[in-house]
Amino acid sequence: MKLSEIKNKLNKLDKIAFQLPNGELVPNHFHVTEVGKVTKHFIDCGGTVRNEKVVNFQLWNANDYDHRLHPEKLLSIIELSERILGIEDLDIEVEYQGNTIGKFGLDFDGKNFLLTNKQTDCLAKDKCDIPSEKPKVKLSEFNNGSSCTPGSGCC
Repeated sequence: MKLSEIKNKLNKLDKIAFQLPNGELVPNHFHVTEVGKVTKHFIDCGGTVRNEKVVNFQLWNANDYDHRLHPEKLLSIIELSERILGIEDLDIEVEYQGNTIGKFGLDFDGKNFLLTNKQTDCLAKDKCDIPSEKPKVKLSEFNNGSSCTPGSGCC
């Protein structure tokens, strides 16, 4: 989800809820402790220099059970971040504390913001000779039609 998309959705909501990939909701007394732009400048395993930028939201639970972040407040935090930090309309990455800090993508189901699992990937598959898809092998072709019987020495 891009920053412009969450701003559009926040304008239409009465309350904010974030849902974890396992279906649990982030406790409704969460805080958004950071909104920022994260730039990652790196070299992939194929030697290509890359730059990635994302907008980062950090969600945090406090013992402040009376606190509720309202859509207009989050919208004002986002707009302040855009002005002060020069944040562009980038994809959003959300940090949330589980057993360790997790990084999630963001989606919306019409009611809740969904924290989506992110996966690592090789960005240079063409240079690493990694097949794009695992080859499918038929077992009947694997043993070339020969049969394997007990005592034959084939297994």
